[in-house]
Amino acid sequence: MTDTHATLLKTPLHSLHLELGARMVPFAGYDMPVQYPAGLMAEHHHTRKAAGLFDVSHMGQLRLVGPSAAAALETLVPVDVMDLPAGKQRYGLLLNDDGGIIDDLMFFNRGEDIFVIVNGACKVGDIAHIQAHIGSRCDVIPMPDMALLALQGPQAVTALSRLAPGVEKLVFMTGGHFKVAGCDCFLTRSGYTGEDGFEISVPAAQADTLARALLAQPEVQPIGLGARNSLRLEAGLCLYGNDLDTSTTPVEASLNWAIQKVRRTGGERAGGFPGAAKVLTQLSDPATLTRKRVGLIALERVPVREHTELQNGEGQRIGEVTSGLLGPTIDKPVAMAYVDPAFAALGTRVNAIVRGKAVPMEVAAMPFVPNRYFRG
Repeated sequence: MTDTHATLLKTPLHSLHLELGARMVPFAGYDMPVQYPAGLMAEHHHTRKAAGLFDVSHMGQLRLVGPSAAAALETLVPVDVMDLPAGKQRYGLLLNDDGGIIDDLMFFNRGEDIFVIVNGACKVGDIAHIQAHIGSRCDVIPMPDMALLALQGPQAVTALSRLAPGVEKLVFMTGGHFKVAGCDCFLTRSGYTGEDGFEISVPAAQADTLARALLAQPEVQPIGLGARNSLRLEAGLCLYGNDLDTSTTPVEASLNWAIQKVRRTGGERAGGFPGAAKVLTQLSDPATLTRKRVGLIALERVPVREHTELQNGEGQRIGEVTSGLLGPTIDKPVAMAYVDPAFAALGTRVNAIVRGKAVPMEVAAMPFVPNRYFRG
């Protein structure tokens, strides 16, 4: 291993990745597996057909504890935290004072606390931000001694239910405490691939035992960051740092669905979050938007990567690609981009400028591959 890799943080599964022959790369300050010997394409297709195991222990986990925890978190995000029932999970967005997205996150009402998962590259800043703004209203407790695994794919429930009977009763965005192969886990039926699956929080000391038990199931193979990226893009899911950042509002990012009615203008708890004036104005008057996130499918078999300029038919710049690759399942080049709202309607043709050549693309609905979440 190079000196560069030696200076990176290691997840509790680092030795297992090396044992499995993973190619390791720096990611979010960690030494992470980008792919295993089967390769990205095989890993992608296996997850769509069976079940893939992902090490996502670089993500940040924390607990918010106290009777005011839900109300406190609502002051930082434009979503309904207070009405989320115990046993359910929701997607949220940490915003800055201009309505820009500091990070996207998942939070779960466990009754005794609010369990929060944030992105690995943002976790130090996120935890400091949350502590500074609401630490006087609730206890903000980081969980650095916990690992996080994701088991994704249509056969994930078959594999996991062998080790933890009862998980099959969960539906999308619910969860609970389970013993899995003797390990003390908190798991949710959710994930980042568009497939049915689970995210499993487990003590770091038990992570290797859990991972080996899951990989011993015939449906399960290890999956790296490369396929994780292609799977999430086909599912129309944003990657923070590519498709979301502090200069992007939820409305520009086409994440209106994540802002519940109760937090919107006229709602019982409207506003009260950073950047509310700007975000609520954009929601009520789309004419105030200067750009919008869209999905694109290339009409030629030319992958279109992030930062590629988009032009109209007259050669004028109208946007930029933020994520793009050849979608293995759809077998076509797909991308996400921000474009002038005049070019955001489905079916609109735009040109991506790849090595000086105009590649025609069409605005398409997302997800590019239908989601298969289990809703009961």
